[in-house]
Amino acid sequence: MSKKLLLKHDHEPGIQTYEVYRKHGGYASVEKALKTMTPEAVVEEVKKSGLRGRGGAGFPTGMKWSFLAKPEGVPRYLVCNADESEPGTFKDRYLMSRIPHYLIEGMITSSFALGANTSYIYVRGEYYYVIAILEKAIKEAYAAGWLGKNILGTGFDHDMYVQPGGGAYICGEETALLESLEGKRGNPRIKPPFPAVKGLWGCPTVVNNVETIAAVVPIVNDGGEAYAAIGIGKSTGTKLISASGHINKPGVYEIELGLPVEEFINSDEYCGGVWKGRKLKAVVAGGSSVPVLPADLIMKTAAGEPRLMSYESLADGGFASGTMLGSGGFIVMDETASVVKNLWTFARFYHHESCGQCSPCREGTGWMEKVLHKIVHGHGEMKDIDLLWDLQRKIEGNTICPLGDAAAWPVASAIRHFRSEFEEMINSHAVEHA
Repeated sequence: MSKKLLLKHDHEPGIQTYEVYRKHGGYASVEKALKTMTPEAVVEEVKKSGLRGRGGAGFPTGMKWSFLAKPEGVPRYLVCNADESEPGTFKDRYLMSRIPHYLIEGMITSSFALGANTSYIYVRGEYYYVIAILEKAIKEAYAAGWLGKNILGTGFDHDMYVQPGGGAYICGEETALLESLEGKRGNPRIKPPFPAVKGLWGCPTVVNNVETIAAVVPIVNDGGEAYAAIGIGKSTGTKLISASGHINKPGVYEIELGLPVEEFINSDEYCGGVWKGRKLKAVVAGGSSVPVLPADLIMKTAAGEPRLMSYESLADGGFASGTMLGSGGFIVMDETASVVKNLWTFARFYHHESCGQCSPCREGTGWMEKVLHKIVHGHGEMKDIDLLWDLQRKIEGNTICPLGDAAAWPVASAIRHFRSEFEEMINSHAVEHA
């Protein structure tokens, strides 16, 4: 049984409410931080914990916080990225809807560490019911004295707001999110300057994912070293995984990082195995933007070592034979699934969601969708496979933000590992049309 930190009480009746959450130790990290620690001490504990960003990039959180500029007389902001738009990812939605006070507690403690008197939770616009849950919980926190002026008599003031998202995948990119939060079109900014120096309204800003901010609660309560003792190597702590696709038990699971992929898929504690007694064909391990791996490579590395649910193990072998933990959107495909058809679905999504700023992304995602549409609908030619490869290569690394990479990587990995499926689809339609 894996150790649970964030979802320890998720099934407690009434855990959405302040009274029940408080009864189970809620807001203890705020008390500890504000009454017994300095902001610098909180940052140090986060550094000790080894916590890495849970939104996809996996950047060390404590290091990101330490970059925050602190010019005198200039406000600082904490912005929670709850614009969970990555296909296959729904763990933030679950956490916010089931235990909203967990995020709010993490926001207050993190804001104290950063010297931010104002914070925002930028929530995906489609999560309208989650927005209502969060706003109710924030009102409860104000009423109980955890938000507002002079919290716990410590002199620390903090106000928190919920902002519905602009309905765009691109707003999950932190600078596009900030543009949207300022009331503008959600286009990514050119970096530098980074948000830590010039973020919301030109002020120093930290943008963190929902799960990342929530993880600050157990880190402060139990200490950074205790958190670092969970997991493996530089992949410390627990991770929320959104498991979906052809499995017996889809859902959100909290795992200790380092769990073998095979155990996660086949154990009754987690996914419960591939459904209907079918064989595993492929897995998208970290949301639609990461490379897809065939069954043999998701279970074992190219060197024959068991593949683990960790940042390092999933990436082992680079993009030639590895993938990424990403946001933890774990999509399982059985032997009946068509990798090419799934890829076309992903390509349609990324073409639709491209903001259009960069011509490689704007034009390239459109052409990848067109070529895949041609193949899937029976008009493909063998040269189209090489055309797709050339297209993704010209997109990757040539855009302002990572959306271009997110669109290119699934195409590259699908061709690399499932080229025969492309060829079979093209040949079968060629025979039909002969």
